[in-house]
Amino acid sequence: MSGHSKWATIKHKKGAADKARGKLFAKLIRQVEVAAREGGGDPDTNPTLRTMFQKARESSVPLDTIERAIKRGTGELEGVTYEQVVYEGYAPAGVAIIVECLTDNRNRTGPELRATFSKNGGSMAEPGAVAWQFERKGVVLVPAAAATEDDLMLTALDAGAEDIVLAGDSWQITTPPQDLPAVRAALEEAKITVESAEVTMLANQTVPLDNETDAKKVLRLVDLLEDNDDVQNVYSNFDIPDAILELVEA
Repeated sequence: MSGHSKWATIKHKKGAADKARGKLFAKLIRQVEVAAREGGGDPDTNPTLRTMFQKARESSVPLDTIERAIKRGTGELEGVTYEQVVYEGYAPAGVAIIVECLTDNRNRTGPELRATFSKNGGSMAEPGAVAWQFERKGVVLVPAAAATEDDLMLTALDAGAEDIVLAGDSWQITTPPQDLPAVRAALEEAKITVESAEVTMLANQTVPLDNETDAKKVLRLVDLLEDNDDVQNVYSNFDIPDAILELVEA
């Protein structure tokens, strides 16, 4: 598991403060709305919507809130039109960063992100400058105690999974993006607990951050980017050793 994935897991397990929880709800609702607008409001025929619906429910977003977002996406209720925009850049120590946004005003979002990068030791880059270092994949996390590797191989690989590795206290199952719903469904049918399931960007190679100073600078930039209301996902290729991560976490 990359350093970015480990840090995201640590933050998730710590629990969110009310303000952060509100921001998470808003981001998830926006993703549900866009998924419904682009692929229709039926989760059974729209895999992207089904994934976002499940992600929102796992984060305790109320069902009626999700349903209203779907109706805004399909035009049954009035709503804002969001545009998907992707920005690329570098954090301190040469770490590559991809920022996925849903915005109703890119003339606001772009300058805000550029300022965040520049004020925190990073820089924006041209489109394509860092994207080649990442690959879009589905990732399912299963608690290590919930299943053996043999059980997972029998279930997940048959459903389309590409790889299964032990990452800390979880099994990380990698799939092609389009096979993520099928793999998740197969695991749930086999009564195997799914901790999370999402389409993400995995780095082909990582940049090691072997000192606390660089780690703190990179993590601060990532956190500030994620705090922007228009930002939906931030992907990066840093790898922080556990010992350094523990110092940062403390």
